[in-house]
Amino acid sequence: MTMNKYLITTALSGLLLAAFPASAQQTKMLTADKHNEYGLVYSLPLTSFRIEVKATRTVEKPGPYYQYAKKYLGTDKVVTAPAETRRITEVRITPFGTPDTTQYLMQLKPGALTEICVADDGMLLAVNRRASLPETEDWQGSPLTPSSLDANDYLRYVDEDFLVSQSSAKKAQMLAASIMEVRDSKVALSRGTAETMPTDGRQLELMLASLENQEKVMTEAFTGTVQTAVEVRKYIYTPGDASERKVLLRLSDFAGFVDADDLRGEPVYVSFKLTAAPELPVDDKGVEKKLPKDAVVYRLPASGTLTLEWRGSEIASQYVTTAQGGALFGLDPKLFTDKKAPSSALFDPCTGALLELTEKEQ
Repeated sequence: MTMNKYLITTALSGLLLAAFPASAQQTKMLTADKHNEYGLVYSLPLTSFRIEVKATRTVEKPGPYYQYAKKYLGTDKVVTAPAETRRITEVRITPFGTPDTTQYLMQLKPGALTEICVADDGMLLAVNRRASLPETEDWQGSPLTPSSLDANDYLRYVDEDFLVSQSSAKKAQMLAASIMEVRDSKVALSRGTAETMPTDGRQLELMLASLENQEKVMTEAFTGTVQTAVEVRKYIYTPGDASERKVLLRLSDFAGFVDADDLRGEPVYVSFKLTAAPELPVDDKGVEKKLPKDAVVYRLPASGTLTLEWRGSEIASQYVTTAQGGALFGLDPKLFTDKKAPSSALFDPCTGALLELTEKEQ
């Protein structure tokens, strides 16, 4: 068996941004036969990272009578001006593999029973066994919670005198009086002293819930409302072979997630720092082993730290292993072609590292 390698021209390094990462891949088994001249082609992965960023959007709306909240409701915890902010609340970093530019050819003899498992894009996953790729469930966002002020819901609970009044102070006084009436009704129902009591517990529950909503809506005309939403964006980052720091995205209070070059938002930096290079295997005398002839090539990964920063603070940091900065080594091909006791191998789809070498299942 001979093995050759050839270089293709597509470069895969640096920073890649996308609304969504590459779609989930399938795997397939390749067997050498006449149609492929008994040669199996595969590549090793470079390590990329799917970075999901979750932000909470907060929208504050003042009520029309906020300046009377202290006087009539006894509270100064009110929204006094419209405001919108966004804050990053969570980050998830997930590694995955993308094909390196170098491809390898495993040349077999007719009749050989060796097979390899690869991803759709040709990355080597296993020899003489099946393998699968990990799946990740997407984070989901949530829409902005409703505000009673959008449709002035409190007006459903006022009388004609309120509607015809031209004085904001008078309207605030009447609205506050209505709130007090609702509170009194809630107390009377709870104590069983209301003039008209419900006939059963379910009806009581519905009446109290209705009064609770009325009080809430009218009170928000004084205190204002705070609405929240959860926004999620996904990015793909592929580090180079050396340590680096780049703008991954920007976050604007008003525009939300924007591109890295959009100055409306504050930058979120991604940095990758290599911390340890791999060590090549050594023999009993401490001498580095050489790559076996016609080896089944895999990668000895490097390790480092991936960090995200925003507003001068670290918002995520993760120890990672990467193909970038790693070294190539290989397995003796005779392990997989032995007719009596062939071996099987499993490789890391993110780095190309050897995870497991065992006897092939018959």
